[in-house]
Amino acid sequence: MTTEHVARQIGRYRWVICLLLFANTANNYLDRQMLGILAPKLEELYHWPKEIGWARIVIAFQVAYAIGLPFFGRLVDRFGTRATYAWATIFWGLAAYGHMLCRQWWQFGIMRFFLGLGEAVNFPAAIKAVTEWFPRKERALATGIFNSGANIGAVITPALVPWLAVNYGWQWAFVVGGSINFIFVAFWWPMYRRPQDKKGLDPAELRHILSDADEREEAKIPWRRLMGFREAWAFVIGKFMTDPIWWFYLFWLPKWLSKDFNLDLKKLGWPLILVYTFVTIGSVGGGYISSALLKGGRSVNFARKMAFLICALLVVPISIVTRIQNMWLAVLLVGLAAAAHQGWSANLFTLVSDCFPKNAVASVIGLGGMAGSIGAILFSEFVGRWLEQTGRYWLLFLIGSTAYLLALAIIQALVPRIRQVRLDAGGPAMGAPADGD
Repeated sequence: MTTEHVARQIGRYRWVICLLLFANTANNYLDRQMLGILAPKLEELYHWPKEIGWARIVIAFQVAYAIGLPFFGRLVDRFGTRATYAWATIFWGLAAYGHMLCRQWWQFGIMRFFLGLGEAVNFPAAIKAVTEWFPRKERALATGIFNSGANIGAVITPALVPWLAVNYGWQWAFVVGGSINFIFVAFWWPMYRRPQDKKGLDPAELRHILSDADEREEAKIPWRRLMGFREAWAFVIGKFMTDPIWWFYLFWLPKWLSKDFNLDLKKLGWPLILVYTFVTIGSVGGGYISSALLKGGRSVNFARKMAFLICALLVVPISIVTRIQNMWLAVLLVGLAAAAHQGWSANLFTLVSDCFPKNAVASVIGLGGMAGSIGAILFSEFVGRWLEQTGRYWLLFLIGSTAYLLALAIIQALVPRIRQVRLDAGGPAMGAPADGD
């Protein structure tokens, strides 16, 4: 029986949900990345303080993101994915519009704070939606697919934003970005329900979605008890150590290219497009690696950790990027490292749904995301001060090259074997292994 025949038998609506998540994740990164591309022009136009001013703007976004992640993680678990995702998307659309009114760096900092607060809903809600709509064996691939929307947004942004800024003024970038939010909600609201509540869903697809017999609904659990599990700490530490590297690529890559290779706004587009094209492949590829290993009969523990190891090793060459004189070769190395990060990220998110029941997933994702944002805040402050004093990027890329292997070693020490935990009223208890070993 072919894969296509099986897909027809069980239906495909869950992949429509994945496509919606992909679209809003692309918009999430479109909104957050566009100011980084405009920053060199705005610094010159409005006389911002160079490195420290930009670092403060970045930190404002990250502080709000750190606050918003556990907040929305809890709201998603309490009030559901559909409503929480929709209202927060509207809020961040309004924040994107607000950038049009800004001129000074501190005004942009305020708007970035509101944008970061609203955008924090995306990953807790999207991971919860994947957990609701996909069985465990498909979640890494589904996560990789929707997470690759971040990279599509990052590819679109350097193509769209310079064109809008040159032809219509920089404000129009935020008009377009904010408007997409409302278009998304117009599709999301009527189309999304939990599988059990979705009218017209193919019964065979519903059985497939709910096929993980060892997953069951558990009582709600406070954050402090969630943190009693080593599995939660593995995710939190993994995010704390590796998210700052991604934020560095996202917010400082245009400035590094402008400085080291003398690129202006018109010339930044193609190098950034190439980097984020690589990243798109890495996001889906990272999810595919572990999903393929699972389908080949390997355990969840082996599949996830092998994917982690491959991604961590692919980041290492970034350590020499500042020694390379050829811009396109340097861009290729950055693209490889950024792609590996997204493959790592897809598996790290999926680790949560491997270990925790569905009603706790968004809360754990929120806590880990907050830790990642705190790490990014600290790293951004260091980046700003280091560049203000030295103007050199070598140490920053060196740190990025080693973070993933160290994080993997800590994850392995905390979770030597991936298992489903049980959250009951009596306290934490370890359940059956996720891989059935």
